[in-house]
Amino acid sequence: MDKNIFREYDIRGTYPTQINEDTAYTVGRSYGSYIQEKLKRNICGVGRDNRLSSPQLASELIKGITDSGCDVIDFGLVTTPMYYFGCLKTNVIIGVMVTASHNPKDDNGFKFSFDHYGNARGEQVYDFRDYTLRGKFLRGHGKVTTFDPREYYKTFIKDNIMMGKRKIKVVLDCGNGTTSLFAKDIYSQFPNLDITMICDISDANFPNHHPDPAVKENNQMLKDKVLEIGADIGIGFDGDGDRVGFVTENGNMMMIDEAMIAYIRSINDKVTNKTYLYDVKCSKALKDEIIKLGGTPICYRTGNSWTRFAVNKNGYPFGGEYSGHLYFKDRWPCIDSGLYNGLRMLEILSNTDKSFSSLTDNINKYYSTPETKVKVTDDNKFNIVKKVLEYVKEKKYNYLDIDGVRVEFEDGWALVRASNTGPNLTIRYEASTEERLEEIKKEFNTLLDKIIKESN
Repeated sequence: MDKNIFREYDIRGTYPTQINEDTAYTVGRSYGSYIQEKLKRNICGVGRDNRLSSPQLASELIKGITDSGCDVIDFGLVTTPMYYFGCLKTNVIIGVMVTASHNPKDDNGFKFSFDHYGNARGEQVYDFRDYTLRGKFLRGHGKVTTFDPREYYKTFIKDNIMMGKRKIKVVLDCGNGTTSLFAKDIYSQFPNLDITMICDISDANFPNHHPDPAVKENNQMLKDKVLEIGADIGIGFDGDGDRVGFVTENGNMMMIDEAMIAYIRSINDKVTNKTYLYDVKCSKALKDEIIKLGGTPICYRTGNSWTRFAVNKNGYPFGGEYSGHLYFKDRWPCIDSGLYNGLRMLEILSNTDKSFSSLTDNINKYYSTPETKVKVTDDNKFNIVKKVLEYVKEKKYNYLDIDGVRVEFEDGWALVRASNTGPNLTIRYEASTEERLEEIKKEFNTLLDKIIKESN
């Protein structure tokens, strides 16, 4: 088994070279054995997304788990948030979701959990990796039962959204991912929504565009449809349905750190704990706004497992990350659901006469680069970040090193971090002026070019 498939907060790789049926069975045997030996649990949940390889991988995963003597509740074909809800509803709490989220169509993998805070993260993953590679598993005869969480989840969402009277024209882009099977049905529960669907046929070849709404190019169809029909808002979802993206009525992409400002403004007067969490890729405008609202900003590491863990454990009313994973804990059980988070934004709009774009009026202005990925290797990406940190220390810059290196200047910041989902560096820069942005960009791009060249 390729140990590189064990990432910071899940297992991912290319099917069938890195992830295949044998891998799924072994992961299942290991997971079932691990939770029995270390957690004293003998039951877990399993779900799968709509990827082409997911049915056979889920089947072998379940076989591996039951061959360890552990019981399985099979949720079937669901979004990742539906799987989370299934785990909560059946009180098994923990389990495995077969998905590669927004990765390329030939990838697949497993999101798995060991506690009620959320998916495995960091040392939990690496301890499970080492346990798996040792190959000393239990043997038994677990049983499989089924539970369909979809109708329960649909009703749970309806009861949780407080829609106003204003009629909203919305375009939903499912990217041909798993939300294609459920989005129209769930959103149709709200009669004030005038819904137009695009890319809503489940097709894991992703024929229209890659299902990642955090990337500008993937939103072109959504932008075009919003402008064509004069919609109030466009909402996009990723492949397994746990992330969300937005397009304004003007056809512009609203970045998630801006959307987070709209969310926080909407709940700030309704919550006692005004502490809000965001990841290292988010704009300083978000931090500024939280402080303006009398709240406490917490800058945290990137990764949906880490974000959910921190929001859950600390009881923050809201937290999120730049990629579109968003967590409400004000009246929602801290599940990152693209469908739910889209409805929370529609709830805000339906209770105001403001346009979507105006929900972020009067925020501080900064100039930034998009999140950029630089191809390196899994073997050298962390060493490159280490070299950047050495440079930053030598220059006596202020920095955060909770996740890669975020260099903090009075008039901007630079971020260099190792991607947790692939052989890439993630970089992003921001500054108070365009001129200063170019200076920061030039300094750190030159540095990275030099370090990468030396590491090859």
